Amino acid sequence: MKTVVGIVNLQESNDLIRELAATRAVEAMPFAGRYRVVDFSLSNMINSGVNSVGLMLPDYSRAILDHIRSGKDWDLARRREGLTYLPAALPGTDARKGDLKDIYANLDFAELSDKKYVLFVNGSYVYNIDFKEVLDFHKKSGADITMIYKTVENDKPGKTVVIETSTNGIVTDLAETSGVKKGQKAVLSAYLMPVPTFAYIVRSTYERGGQDFLIDGIMKHASEQKISAYEHKGYVARINSTEAYYKANRDCLDPAIWSELFMNKERPIFTKVKDEVPVQYKDTAEVKNSLIANGCIIRGRVENSIIFRGVEVGKGAVVKDCVLMQRCKVEEGARVENIICDKNVMITKNRWLKGVESFPYIITKNARI
Repeated sequence: MKTVVGIVNLQESNDLIRELAATRAVEAMPFAGRYRVVDFSLSNMINSGVNSVGLMLPDYSRAILDHIRSGKDWDLARRREGLTYLPAALPGTDARKGDLKDIYANLDFAELSDKKYVLFVNGSYVYNIDFKEVLDFHKKSGADITMIYKTVENDKPGKTVVIETSTNGIVTDLAETSGVKKGQKAVLSAYLMPVPTFAYIVRSTYERGGQDFLIDGIMKHASEQKISAYEHKGYVARINSTEAYYKANRDCLDPAIWSELFMNKERPIFTKVKDEVPVQYKDTAEVKNSLIANGCIIRGRVENSIIFRGVEVGKGAVVKDCVLMQRCKVEEGARVENIICDKNVMITKNRWLKGVESFPYIITKNARI
């Protein structure tokens, strides 16, 4: 993988997760008790031997910069190569939406590298993958571009690009759909191609008024490029809506999914290190099927929930099917169910709040209820 330069796209739309991502990138969302969504893309890169990684910064970049900093926790703080921040296109220079203008503004990052290939991935996906296998597949296929896909196990709403492939893995058709059905092959917005091919698609698409790298770039150049498709058979979640975020967090309560994502000794998921004291379970605590991070104090009942660092659950309080981010406090006698609490939320004594599984109730940062 020394011949590959990596680019992580942090431009996921927040239209369907606006309450939680109004002032932070979707990729900066806290995940699974102690991680951030972007940790997966970065960890997959470094575990696969990609030592030169560019991060395409979103408009709201403070949370990303605070979390990643020099890249030390991912072994990317290096004298040569390592981590490079790729800023968004200057405001006022281009009114177009989409990610293409930002890729075009940073195209020299790939062109001036000494690498043969570009690995371009969307940072809003949660999965654990070995990109070395993708590179080997790409070389054997003889294709110009290799994209990664997942065969969908259940119907899902939302815009998705799906593909059809021949028996030898060559893409025969691409289409954007308003939803994806069980058995269809959904593109994971991850592509491997030679640097000149990447530069050609970006430059020619942008100069013809394109906005989106996949829709206006790869799809419209598909007839002139040989595209192969690599299937990722493991767990995948795309964090592009509140429902998807809630479900993906709760999926981590499944031991098989947790083991696949986090317990692979050869491909660990790295994150920013924060030293906290262990969880304190008091005499009145009752915990069932939950992930509880360090620094928490539990005096009440917690069930089927994801609890981030520094959360306090008071005596007699009930937390069920919830995601509670850092430094939240649920006081005595309170009851919350199907709730997502952003950071530093306080639920006062004897308050009862309930959402539904398909539409969790969201409490915004620093709220007091």
